Amino acid sequence: MSSIHFFEKGSGQAVVLIHGFCEVGAMWEDFAEELSQSFRVLCPDLPGFGKSPLSKPQISLEETAVMLEEWMEEHSIQDPMIIGHSLGGYVALALLELMGSKIKGIGLFHSTAFADDAEKKEMRNRTIQFLKKFGAEKFVSSFVPPLFSEKHWEEFADEIEKATQQARQSTLEGLIAFTEAMRDRKDRFEVLNNFQGPKLMIAGTEDGAVKIEASRQQKTAFTDYVELEGTGHMGMIEQKERTLEIVREFCEDID
Repeated sequence: MSSIHFFEKGSGQAVVLIHGFCEVGAMWEDFAEELSQSFRVLCPDLPGFGKSPLSKPQISLEETAVMLEEWMEEHSIQDPMIIGHSLGGYVALALLELMGSKIKGIGLFHSTAFADDAEKKEMRNRTIQFLKKFGAEKFVSSFVPPLFSEKHWEEFADEIEKATQQARQSTLEGLIAFTEAMRDRKDRFEVLNNFQGPKLMIAGTEDGAVKIEASRQQKTAFTDYVELEGTGHMGMIEQKERTLEIVREFCEDID
């Protein structure tokens, strides 16, 4: 029996929405509600986040992909379209490498197929040191607001608070384990580039976590590439209506 906790809505073609770092599956509630009118939408909690337990102190993206593949088999989720935000995009790419043509389409939401460069790896190491010294609560409070474009902080104060509350469902062990997993992940650009199915990237021009320059370097690998002007790392909130329509049209075109 899979230990992956999830919620689902709707029926038909499966669409799996994978949350990012310091997030939970419930972040996709609005998207799931809308998309469920046409699709079977499933939103898992990754191990160590929300209600999915982390069974050991270290986990790789490859191991996470195997767990999700087993979860999909258990729940008869076949030929899914997989869309991941940030860390969820890294997991989606690991699933793509594992499952290949069993995946019908893939979407990266403020994510990248590139591995971390030296500067980013050092930032991950500092994050791990901070978590071990100060704990999850202090980290979460400082981590979430900068995910949004600073000019949107006042406008989205309630949404930032909600995202912070959801982030508090992250375990210290999960935060450390996945910071290590992100730091050590391999480059999967060729995996992405060689995939013949539909591929979507949504990027924010003011994304502090995944720089727009890196997104533009990968543009040719995607069948659908969209930039959100003046948007940070949380386009599904900062531009909810537009990004929901982009994802809906992407899924409908595949289906």
